[in-house]
Amino acid sequence: MKKSIFSFIAVILLIGVMTVATIKGLTIPGGFVTPVNMSAEDAENATVIIPSIHDATNGIRRGLDLVGGSSITFEAILPEDYDNGNLANDMVTAQSLLRSRLTAEGYTEANVSIQGDNRLLVEIPNIKNPEDAVQMLGATAKLSFMDMTGKEWLTGSDIKQATAVYGKPSASSVVDEWYVALEFNSDAVQKFYEATSAISQMDAASGQNLLAIVLDDQIVSAPAVSQAINSSTCSINGNFTEDSARELANLINVGQLPFSLQQVELRSVGPQLGADALKTSVYAAAIGIALVCIFMILVYRLPGFIACIALAFYCTLELIILGLLHVNLSLPGIAGIILSIGMAVDANVIIFERVKEELRAGKTVKSAIDSGFKRAFTAILDSNVTTLIAAGVLYFLGTGTIVGFATTLGLGVIISMFTALTLTHFLLNRMVDFKIRSPKVYGA
Repeated sequence: MKKSIFSFIAVILLIGVMTVATIKGLTIPGGFVTPVNMSAEDAENATVIIPSIHDATNGIRRGLDLVGGSSITFEAILPEDYDNGNLANDMVTAQSLLRSRLTAEGYTEANVSIQGDNRLLVEIPNIKNPEDAVQMLGATAKLSFMDMTGKEWLTGSDIKQATAVYGKPSASSVVDEWYVALEFNSDAVQKFYEATSAISQMDAASGQNLLAIVLDDQIVSAPAVSQAINSSTCSINGNFTEDSARELANLINVGQLPFSLQQVELRSVGPQLGADALKTSVYAAAIGIALVCIFMILVYRLPGFIACIALAFYCTLELIILGLLHVNLSLPGIAGIILSIGMAVDANVIIFERVKEELRAGKTVKSAIDSGFKRAFTAILDSNVTTLIAAGVLYFLGTGTIVGFATTLGLGVIISMFTALTLTHFLLNRMVDFKIRSPKVYGA
């Protein structure tokens, strides 16, 4: 009995501590503090363990529709021999490349749209200075592979994909390291062979045997070529860190365009909803959760009350995880959270109905609870797995705000399964240990 009381109180205290940590944040040194109230020196030296929901720097980022950001307009600069019949498809490719670049930088809520025939509008949340947005987005000019004499051997259109990889760059490598793996288009293999064959014969002592990767008239990398390479793939290595390897791969991918993109407009944009609308949304969500809790208590009585405790744990845990993952949260992301909350309650409804059926069959409360959870497990697992499959498809195939929705929905489903099948079960068993064993209290 004492052990059950202690464990029940420990769970309640844990939920309370998590709630405070979610609102205030947990940093070292200083314990539970509000980051905005820290001195500049303390903020610089503090290590954030659990970011506050108000901390947009270290925690949950807000989307463009909630917090505003920067807007950049790019215009395609077409070469003289360019085939205008390919413009529509190439603009879609440029749109996809910029979206991939933004997603790689963590701005999943950014929006990239085609304006007219040859312009792209990029809206990035939470970046107030447009110049910072341009710097973060990276260069977008035409990519070239040149030798040291300035001869161009390949362009970005010859590259199928560039990927940052950790491992052995070649069969002769001894240790694992970060490098950039290049994959060429089928018609570019011969051009790459001719380039490496010619460059490998140049004077290595004077540094002439280098293949320069040039982006926006700047050399981003210049690997040495020691032999001719007749392959559809190659690797670029040389003291890369994870960040530098990913940065080079992203720059190469962004440069895969038959034309360059020039910035024609930079400006800051305000939030579309504003602080008042955000507060209204939070109040609406709180009212909705409160009504759900009232319904659960009225219909299922003690199990409904336990479900409300589990729901509080679910909400705080999800906010903590979203903050630790620095998720960009906009309206679609909030919709994913609300939907997963509904699924968490739905799982409890299935469990409690099974428990009531077992009680009506004459089983004891303890036996009915254990049997009810076992019978409900399959239905809960099937429904949540199908939802996770849908969220996974949206995450890997979607872009922009769709990725944000898939992220919050997928995380919410996983956490709701954990709370419904473990925490709710644990707390109901503690109620039995407290000698609360009347079937009427459990909704029968």
